[in-house]
Amino acid sequence: MEVLATSAIAASSSHFSLSPLFNNHASQVIPWKFSGTKIVKIELQCSLRCIRTNCSVKSRISTGGDNDEGAFKQNFLLQPLWSLSKSFSFKFGLYSLSCRWIPKWKKYYSSVHEKINCLEENTPQFYIPFVRVVVGVMLVMSLSVAISKSPSYSAGALTEENLLFLEAWRTIDRAYVDKSFNGQSWFRYRENALRSEPMNTREETYMAIKKMLATLNDPFTRFLEPEKFKSLQSGSQGSVTGVGLSIGYPTKFDGSPPGLVVISAVPGGPANKAGISSGDIILQIDDTSTETMGIYDAADRLQGPEGSLVKLTIQSRSEIKHLDLTRERVSLNPVKSRLCKLPSSGKDAPLIGYIKLSSFNQNASGAVKEAIDTLRKDGVNAFVLDLRDNSGGLFPEGIEIAKIWLDKGVIVYICDNRGVRDIYDTDGSNAIAASEPLVVLVNKGTASASEILAGALKDNKRAVLLGEPTFGKGKIQSVFKLSDGSGLAVTVARYETPAHTDIDKVGVIPDHPLPSLFPNDEDGFCGCLQDSASACYLNQVQLFSR
Repeated sequence: MEVLATSAIAASSSHFSLSPLFNNHASQVIPWKFSGTKIVKIELQCSLRCIRTNCSVKSRISTGGDNDEGAFKQNFLLQPLWSLSKSFSFKFGLYSLSCRWIPKWKKYYSSVHEKINCLEENTPQFYIPFVRVVVGVMLVMSLSVAISKSPSYSAGALTEENLLFLEAWRTIDRAYVDKSFNGQSWFRYRENALRSEPMNTREETYMAIKKMLATLNDPFTRFLEPEKFKSLQSGSQGSVTGVGLSIGYPTKFDGSPPGLVVISAVPGGPANKAGISSGDIILQIDDTSTETMGIYDAADRLQGPEGSLVKLTIQSRSEIKHLDLTRERVSLNPVKSRLCKLPSSGKDAPLIGYIKLSSFNQNASGAVKEAIDTLRKDGVNAFVLDLRDNSGGLFPEGIEIAKIWLDKGVIVYICDNRGVRDIYDTDGSNAIAASEPLVVLVNKGTASASEILAGALKDNKRAVLLGEPTFGKGKIQSVFKLSDGSGLAVTVARYETPAHTDIDKVGVIPDHPLPSLFPNDEDGFCGCLQDSASACYLNQVQLFSR
């Protein structure tokens, strides 16, 4: 490639102007090429051609001789032809040309720094308006080319199914905890899906949304068809039709059979009455193996019309059970309470208020307050909050119940990949039971919102925890309704306890274990406190000691 270069005329004056015409003096054809890797840094503050100027050229290298022509040639060849600097533009007739490329000279390439100090005076301003017009036209043309090369989806070109897909995509884009989206370009996925995924029917659109969510590799982020979304809402409001089981993925690989683990069984529900308990493994549902089954697929299979049957194959320790359960409407009354009177030689026997909290639905915090008020009227001296087999529920209810017991302090830290995003704490304004001794009972069926509450009470030194390590679900999901009545459950954050403990897959560690064979029901609990001969006996000192 060859370009035409003109010479610069050195003079002692400190100003210059640009000539619109070429001068044949010392004009040469110089071979050159561009370098995309190594760039010689050169500072230029004057043009290649100056007239009525004295422009001093101060080279920082030796030319290797006293030949003026040789010195001039080397100084010039080591300068770029064009620059984008405001103080340097090479004008040809009616327009100006500028370029970011720095040429690499074949013959004279070396690490050279040139500096030409000039100040412009009487520079012609005739072409400036025209140049501005030309530059504007060029920018518009460049923008048009860029837009034409990228896909565009105008509102008129999108179908109703496309718009529903985009609504789901935007929900994930804004709310999902992992902003790397499992290491993929989320925008590129949208463009590719709109081009290639069939979305002619609602079923195809639902399938496209599910396929999109599957790329996140997050079992807790899932799509909910309208009927499933409605069922989830009804469950959080206090009742559900099914067998009364909360299930999850096994957290330990200790040789247990593949399947889904029972987190808890609702007291009085079909599963509970059939003897299914926390820690049992569901091997099959209606003769379909659960080895590769997702928990939400399993939940859909367990729910169904009231009075219908579902077949379960359960492994409880070493025993295999084949059970036929009848689905029924399971009432999720979240709270049961009981007054326990401890044995004492005096007439002022200690009174303990026992509160069993089985779920965090929208009635939970109000029911706990009501139970506390009722027990207070009976003159209780201390409280026991039983969170065993409570698989969680609504996150805000967990926060509100923590505020009942705490006079001040952090409840939970909400975190994302960049660290702490939000802090939930309390100033004590909602506390109604912040002074009495408190014990919290936990087990491996204690999960999600229950773990938030247990962790907050433990780390704030408000309660003593008894039992076994909790389930270890340290992720938070929010449910979003889409315009057609379907919905998305989306992992929006992870959480840490007030001591900055990430309990995901680890759980909350209790202060002390419970005695073996310690009962789960309120009547059995009171019996263990009253009968010193019982194998599950706990005296008051053991119960409240840290």
